[in-house]
Amino acid sequence: MKVILVFLFIAPLALSATAEKDYSTFDSAASPETKSRFAMLDDVRILANGLLQLGHGLKDFVHKTKGQMNDIFQKLYIFDRSFYELSLQTSEIKEEEEQLRQTTARLQINNEEIKNLSQEMNSKIEDLIQNKIQLQEKVWGLEDKVTKLAIIQPSVQDTKEISSLKAFVEQQDNHIKQLLKIVEDQHVQLDRQHNQIMELEDKLNHIELQELAENSFTGEQTEPEAISFPVRNATAVTYKSDGAAPDCTALYNSGTRSSGVYTIKPNGSEPFDVYCEMKFGSSWTVIQNRVDGSLDFNQTWDAYTNGFGDLNEEFWLGLNKTYSITKQGDYILRIELQDWKENKRYVEYAFSLGGPETDYTLQLSRISGSIPNALPEQTELRFSTADHDADIINDFNCPENYLGGWWHSECEETNLNGKYVAPRSRGRLDRRKGLYWKPKKGRYYLLKSTKIMIHPTDLKSFD
Repeated sequence: MKVILVFLFIAPLALSATAEKDYSTFDSAASPETKSRFAMLDDVRILANGLLQLGHGLKDFVHKTKGQMNDIFQKLYIFDRSFYELSLQTSEIKEEEEQLRQTTARLQINNEEIKNLSQEMNSKIEDLIQNKIQLQEKVWGLEDKVTKLAIIQPSVQDTKEISSLKAFVEQQDNHIKQLLKIVEDQHVQLDRQHNQIMELEDKLNHIELQELAENSFTGEQTEPEAISFPVRNATAVTYKSDGAAPDCTALYNSGTRSSGVYTIKPNGSEPFDVYCEMKFGSSWTVIQNRVDGSLDFNQTWDAYTNGFGDLNEEFWLGLNKTYSITKQGDYILRIELQDWKENKRYVEYAFSLGGPETDYTLQLSRISGSIPNALPEQTELRFSTADHDADIINDFNCPENYLGGWWHSECEETNLNGKYVAPRSRGRLDRRKGLYWKPKKGRYYLLKSTKIMIHPTDLKSFD
């Protein structure tokens, strides 16, 4: 506004100066004072032109600034809208979480009631079994009497007593059968409730811990016997067996009861050391153990063939040694897993392992476990490393963190020999990095420790 006022003030002066300049051409004999006045008017005219250009520049700047402010307001509107939608989604998630909490609480109450009912039924069954035993003893006594009476004609009173006792025994047997049927139905219902609770706990943990829960097992269910891993920096103890046992199970059957490093000699093989873990009333031969990431598992084909690491800490036994053990008969493969929340799971497979001419091809068939299956079954899986048959992995275009000696079938799959990654701040873990267990349909279970063991299917095969 000030620029416009200045312009309105100076414009008449400029016009007057122009007129006077024209007049000066006719009056060349004007006085020096008049010429000085005309020079001042020229300066004013130049100043007016400069101010006019400055006004135009300020006007363009105002328009440009106004456009930028409009863009900023539009972006702020979009941000507010997104934040509002995110708040709505958060509210919905909280409502669903609360519903799941309430449902879980109800199911847990039902579960406790069913457990109490089952305990009462079991107590009644035990009482009935004791009664049945007593009745059987009476029946045996009656059988002796019947044998004696086979020669001597029984009296009418004895015959009635025998008939009444037989009828009573049959009635008790029928009653026991009915109770057993009721208990069986209760157990089925209890298992169904238990499965529902585990599913709801899984969903609840997934909502509460969207980042960390994807990296851990759900629920507090653990297998009855704790999984024991060798402690780092423990004193290494190696036991020599003069009997040249073919595997750890044979050592156990010969009287060995302590876990540790032992020397075995499979049929047709040179002797070598293995770690034997005594558990479940037998001994298992450990072929892989990972606890804290102290050992780099990004090794060559030769290293995976011959084995590497410390048998009392982290190690890979070696494909050749494992094959020399498993070719003696049928074996079970057991995988034990522990996540970063100290939850433990396991899975067991019947398996076959090929020799070096097949690149140690692995075939699996699940037997049991406490976690969904994540390894392909009834499929020939060739073992590969980055420097051996790498074309198998390259066909999948796998990133570097997926590589490692393993029976690969595709990217983003389970790889228990991958890069070891510890949690970052606040317990977070990057998805698809580190050790993980990934079912075909399901989320990632990021792992803290793993152990792979083998055991013959026939416990007496090496007696």
